[in-house]
Amino acid sequence: MSFNAPRNVPDFTAPHRDLEDRAWVAASRRIVSGGRGGIIHEVQDRVAGLFEPDQLPMYKDKPYGYTPLMRRRRWWRRKRSMILSIVAILSLLYYTGYLPGRGTRRKTASAWTWAAPSTPEKNGPDWDERRKHVVEAFELSWDAYERYAWGYDQYRPSSKTGNNMAPHGLGWIIIDSLDTMIVMNQTKRLQHAREWLSKSLVWNQDQDVNTFETTIRMLGGLLSAHYLSNEFPNMAPLAEDDPGKPGEDLYLEKAKDLADRLMVAFESSSGIPYASVNLAKMHGIPSHEDGGASSTAEATSVQLEFKYLAKLTGEKQFWDKVEKVMKVVDDNNAQDGLVPIYISAKDGKFQGDNIRLGSRGDSYYEYLIKQYLQTNKQEPVYEEMWNHALEGVRKHLVTYTEPSGFTIIGERPSGLDGFLSAKMDHLVCFMPGTIALAVTGGISEAEARKLPSWDEKKEKDMRLARELMQTCWGMYKFMATGLAAEITHFNIASPPPAESAPHAAPADFDADPQARWRQDYSVKGNDVHNLQRPETVESLFYMWRITGEVKYRDWGWEMFRSFTNYTAVEENGGFTSLRDANVIPPIILDNMESFWLAETLKYFYLLFSPNDVLPLDKIVFNTEAHPFPRFDLGQLFKTGWQRKPRDAEGKTAEERAAEQKAAEEKTAEQKAAEQKAAEQQQQQQQQPAAAQPAAANVVAGQ
Repeated sequence: MSFNAPRNVPDFTAPHRDLEDRAWVAASRRIVSGGRGGIIHEVQDRVAGLFEPDQLPMYKDKPYGYTPLMRRRRWWRRKRSMILSIVAILSLLYYTGYLPGRGTRRKTASAWTWAAPSTPEKNGPDWDERRKHVVEAFELSWDAYERYAWGYDQYRPSSKTGNNMAPHGLGWIIIDSLDTMIVMNQTKRLQHAREWLSKSLVWNQDQDVNTFETTIRMLGGLLSAHYLSNEFPNMAPLAEDDPGKPGEDLYLEKAKDLADRLMVAFESSSGIPYASVNLAKMHGIPSHEDGGASSTAEATSVQLEFKYLAKLTGEKQFWDKVEKVMKVVDDNNAQDGLVPIYISAKDGKFQGDNIRLGSRGDSYYEYLIKQYLQTNKQEPVYEEMWNHALEGVRKHLVTYTEPSGFTIIGERPSGLDGFLSAKMDHLVCFMPGTIALAVTGGISEAEARKLPSWDEKKEKDMRLARELMQTCWGMYKFMATGLAAEITHFNIASPPPAESAPHAAPADFDADPQARWRQDYSVKGNDVHNLQRPETVESLFYMWRITGEVKYRDWGWEMFRSFTNYTAVEENGGFTSLRDANVIPPIILDNMESFWLAETLKYFYLLFSPNDVLPLDKIVFNTEAHPFPRFDLGQLFKTGWQRKPRDAEGKTAEERAAEQKAAEEKTAEQKAAEQKAAEQQQQQQQQPAAAQPAAANVVAGQ
């Protein structure tokens, strides 16, 4: 097998989707070629053994190319004689789906009725009661983790085991869940988590960790817990949070220690952070792939965290390091504001031409507008960059499907001059909510429309947000379980319609399996997994808060019901990811992502909550759904850089000069070619005249 496991497993270095895809395909081919009698052995020993969930880093923003392979059962723990006597029966049951250990759950939707309203909703939905069901789902998930894998970084709900990503654990699940427990008023559970932080968490471990993931989850989780426990003391109140009591600054102390270690990532020659750092040795580590390049999204999605920490501590280096990254990125003069997904930590230049809003590209755009909002709109450079990029998205990436006319954001794998790939990662579904947030700044659309700043651009942006939200919801409706695939492809015309083309997607999704709208959607076999991702419910939350349209809440409730119906695990195991979400019963992955607790359930809770719970005009969520306060710059902090001047088309003087030089060179080449062509033509015209006497003699001789 040509694929090699990442060298620093089980840390957070980025394995690449393409490499994994090839690995799974190769494994699948061997399974098929091995005949039906050898399937169990091949799957268990070769595939599951290499890619068990405990060996895969739990990345938020990178899709994996899983194929619907069955997870390994613990049949080898039975007595050998029993195995030999019943192996044929077990094999038959295994492949027909009646054996629970196959990785499927034989429960049907009707079996998980605890999420149904306990009283008839005669006067419409009871959103308070629905919110309570979300709390119940969190409690079930947390208690299962607490019971079977307490303190571990990873939890496998079906096998009920855990695993660490570092020698002593990093608090991956615990820290990521702190602010969810605070918001949901989980006092007892929060107390247990704080005890673990106080007694067991140490950052001084000889372990390589991904800079971005550790920042958004661990640093972000600690800072958010610090903010909420101080700003909202009635949420999950603890004695240790009282002024003057021991442990008052536990969250901030742990955050500061971690941040000091992560700062070494920025000690590259360009200022672009290295992909990873070693926590104990405190040195940055370039990516093991792509010539050491960093992910553009990762390098540009740590700013909210370090800026807030700088504001809390007054230590300006946190601010300066992350802000410099934005200048280095912007100085690349990305065409129409759209950035390639890799950037070199060595020289700060983009690598490759791949442009997408999915993995490795997504949160760059998200953090542009959120940096603007974080400092109470006092850094307009980031709003300018957001608007520049959004126009680029419209120009190069937005198109419409056929036959139904859904709005999608495609990809340009070969650059903006290359073909448009009609593919959307589920990750792209952060965009509808982010666009709406950018339009209103967090206030309601009704309020924003009354302001003199409302214009045709904002109108168009809200229309785009609504259309993309519809498309993302269709990703859920398309799948058998009602849970979206990791990646969805779409049917588009060739050439694809421009953003300005007329289009009109259906308002509803006909449940008929042969419905016309289904022709627009397509999910490939490698992409049918569902990792409990939050992006769509995140956007539903923003769209509900901003537009006030109840359908977004209704969609969220239907989605929540699908999660409870198809991802719940027997024997109070909690909830799991799915290997295949397009079959009923689904095939499970046996892994609970930390963002299930940190993001997905939190956004469900907020979607069903009153609008004054974490109001959008007062806070800003990081890309892991950790809320931070908005604040003024003050005297210590400021925007330490300026964009290069750009014309009406967003092009710098350097770009215009380069274009003019290229045009002049092209003109000179054309002139030289024309001169050469003229000389050749003149020579051809002279040749017949010189040959004329000879021709005349031939005629005379005849």
